[in-house]
Amino acid sequence: MDRYPEEASPDWRRVCAALAGMDARRTYAQIVLGAPPGEIGAGLKPARRDRAIATLLAAGLVERAAGGSLVASETVFREILARQTLGRDTGGIGRFLHDGRIERYPANLAERRRLLAWIVAQVVRRGEDLTEQQINERLMQYTDDVPLLRRYLVDFGLLERTRSGSSYSRPADADTAAVADKAQ
Repeated sequence: MDRYPEEASPDWRRVCAALAGMDARRTYAQIVLGAPPGEIGAGLKPARRDRAIATLLAAGLVERAAGGSLVASETVFREILARQTLGRDTGGIGRFLHDGRIERYPANLAERRRLLAWIVAQVVRRGEDLTEQQINERLMQYTDDVPLLRRYLVDFGLLERTRSGSSYSRPADADTAAVADKAQ
């Protein structure tokens, strides 16, 4: 069977995007319900039907069986769920990270502080002054929303910035290393 032509394994974003489209969703339902090949994509113009099928194949939702017929993948959802827990620590701050990046911020403020303290300990050495561009580049490895993370670090007192915002450093009195060590 032809599985995951563009990736080594299914990606949840691609699966959701595929199922968000009405044509692909209807075509997928027909395949899941075992519609005869001539009825798959019924009611769609050939180009739309072919595009829907290509989307489903690329997402890993359907596979080509021997003889070219389309079948619903029996493993795609199980594989996606299994991948979501790989590389994720189930305790401490690790439960808020996925592949080393912030997946979500803890609602509990003490846990959020521990997560932020761990991040600042990773990216800023004591006594180091960084420009906004430098701090942004370092924080990018942890999130796509760098301004939010930077603001949290400042608001929690884990990062100081000059009044002009041109320089960032770790405050001398904040013991982020001890907090970060406890977070692990």
